[in-house]
Amino acid sequence: MFSYFKEYFDFRAFLFCVGLVVIGLVSIYSATFDINNAANFHRQALWACIGFVIMVVTSFIPLRTLQRLSISFYFIVMAILIVVLVIGSTIKGSKSWLGIGGIGGQPSEFAKITTVLAFASYLSRTDVSITQVKHLFISLCIFAAPMFLILAQPDLGTTIVFFVALLPLLYWAGASNFILLAILVPILAAFGALLGTTQFLIAIVIGTVLLYIFRENRFTLAIAFGITLTIGLSVQVVYEHMHVYQQKRISTFLNPEADPLGSGYNVVQSKIAIGSGGFFGKGFLKGTQTQLNYIPEQWTDFIFCVPGEEFGFLGASIVLGLFAALMLHALRVASISKNRFSSLASIGIMGIFGTHIIMNIGMSMGLMPVVGLPLPFLSYGGSALVANMIMVGLLMNFYANRKEY
Repeated sequence: MFSYFKEYFDFRAFLFCVGLVVIGLVSIYSATFDINNAANFHRQALWACIGFVIMVVTSFIPLRTLQRLSISFYFIVMAILIVVLVIGSTIKGSKSWLGIGGIGGQPSEFAKITTVLAFASYLSRTDVSITQVKHLFISLCIFAAPMFLILAQPDLGTTIVFFVALLPLLYWAGASNFILLAILVPILAAFGALLGTTQFLIAIVIGTVLLYIFRENRFTLAIAFGITLTIGLSVQVVYEHMHVYQQKRISTFLNPEADPLGSGYNVVQSKIAIGSGGFFGKGFLKGTQTQLNYIPEQWTDFIFCVPGEEFGFLGASIVLGLFAALMLHALRVASISKNRFSSLASIGIMGIFGTHIIMNIGMSMGLMPVVGLPLPFLSYGGSALVANMIMVGLLMNFYANRKEY
């Protein structure tokens, strides 16, 4: 029995997950302690227990069954996303929650999983190659469909996760450097347009040079340049049609101190909390920013400032170390898996986790725009926690079946 678990049970992924969930529960307990909001802690603990059960069950699903059902899961969740747009509940300006009698969740959290699995399942077929235009187009559509539905909610943060997670998947699947640049360069141009005309022109020049160097032919080069120029020039139009709160998030990202008591308040207070923690922190339940509730609902998107303030640089480093270990383990599982479906799905999971971690911690430190992305395993939210634990269960499944073709 021991030899079986040693060979097939993924202790590393399991322990990384347990460590992060425990830190998350401790942080939520602290963040809600001084405002007598213990109900959030109790709910999160309950979801953690449910998540562990689902995670273990997921790790034992036969790999072939999982691969065979991936497309079906994808279309089921797509249908639910459409239902959300029709009868979903609007929370904080986004129509993303679906539930009955107070019980429900955000289907978009699970859409990330099913989309990665569907993408991996499609590209693992022997008659499919990412180098063929037809198959590349279908692969992009697998991601584009849920992105469109989620952006319509509107949920910009989750849409960004889909986009960023797609890039390592395309690379791992064998897409050319030109394809990857054709996706990245328009984003570079759009970001430059937000900063100003000079920055936009610099971005266009750099992007054009890169596209020319890695060009495949003149026709695709012209298309890529045209898309880049169109997206860059349309940024201002899109910005003007955004919701006011979305415009404020972008302006806050570009200059958080411009409105320290308004749209930039959370970012400024979060930076103060993390910076005041020092090396060892102020101690559990002794964080002034945390306990005096300077950051509204900090147990959600800004949860990282809790361990940063109460346990300092040391505590934040432990959190980052566990995240890094989980990411590297996902990459290792992708590398050693002989099954192409498992390998691609592992990279997709790594991409989802990585985007959430970089974006969330980045916005807590004023390095990224505030787009409402939770920190995996730490932020309050049942849907996100269960979805994250399912992804760990998938990694455990892929590790156990790493020798299967």
